[in-house]
Amino acid sequence: MDFTEDELKEIYKKRVKILSTHLAENNIGACVFIDSEEHREPAVRYYTGHISDAVVIIFSDGYSILIPWDENLAKQYATASKIIPYTKYKNSDLDAVKAVLKLFDSHMISGKVELPPYLTYPHYLQFLDALSNFDCRCTNNGSHDFSTRCRIVKDEYEINCLKTAAKVGDLIIDEIEKQIRAKKIKTEMDVALLIEKMCRENKCERTGFDTLAAGPERSFAIHAFPGYTDYPWPAKGLSILDFGVVYKGYTSDTTLTVACGKLSLQQQKQLNLVEHAYQECLKLYTPEHTIVEAAKKADAVFAKAGRKMPHTLGHGIGLEIHEYPRVSTKTDSELHFLPGMVLTCEPGLYDPEIGGTRLENDVLITNDGNEVISHSRIIILED
Repeated sequence: MDFTEDELKEIYKKRVKILSTHLAENNIGACVFIDSEEHREPAVRYYTGHISDAVVIIFSDGYSILIPWDENLAKQYATASKIIPYTKYKNSDLDAVKAVLKLFDSHMISGKVELPPYLTYPHYLQFLDALSNFDCRCTNNGSHDFSTRCRIVKDEYEINCLKTAAKVGDLIIDEIEKQIRAKKIKTEMDVALLIEKMCRENKCERTGFDTLAAGPERSFAIHAFPGYTDYPWPAKGLSILDFGVVYKGYTSDTTLTVACGKLSLQQQKQLNLVEHAYQECLKLYTPEHTIVEAAKKADAVFAKAGRKMPHTLGHGIGLEIHEYPRVSTKTDSELHFLPGMVLTCEPGLYDPEIGGTRLENDVLITNDGNEVISHSRIIILED
């Protein structure tokens, strides 16, 4: 589904309106977001559509100012009440925020300004000094946290982007299986570069993270280091591939396991156990269940077999590869899976002798259950 320029503008305005209403209700005049090489801030793209490197200030009356480093990109991609080039302020976030707040203070319900909680302490002090006419604050439980939680449930545009990313990922997975069966893929590097090539061919921006391709010698690691090498992949035993692709800012996240040749009894048990955990946990990815229930189910399945999974069962995905909430026993016990959430389900087990096994797919929570939007799998090769 394609969205028109006018439809996208309305989507961004709606998101800004939700935040500005929160600001007004809490008597906060403005909220500042800064995306830079020092800290990537997904809220910039979430509220304006701008790709990266910019300051965004959202006021309590819904007025928004985008201050981009690349003015040309902003004109092509961004939506805001006003766009002011970063160069006007000597490429200084401090100068930009100071000038814009002073110039547009009529849009503020009060002089309270929320600064990003990821500012370093010295930088925060500089802001306090420069904005002495405003009541500045920096907190972990303020409007920035509210903004992050707004992204838990995806809107129609976000779901469309995530489904498209997952569809491209499926095309890549199918091609990988085809090529490994034809013995065209021989190394970790081969499969990683194939993903990069197909990702770009299918109008994706990039991979969601450094592809993790680990043959049997390295698949014992949850995240192999380095991400991929010239080692054989797949080879006799258990090989893992973890990758994602980014479509219009939104990333998929999938992991498949390739079992090659005659497996030991322990390797086969591990494969079966991970697949069983995946099927059992997926049943709980519904609005009737809390997130903690699914996480506890994974722990129970593995504990019954005397094994323990060394990571959480899953996590939200979106503009970031890891978004709130985690599918973990430490998550808010009252938080249910909510329609519109998109999360991974990724049980896995790892052993230096046996190798690693992980099965991961992306799951959209629906009103009456869930929809698995990616189709990763365990691939069995006789040799």
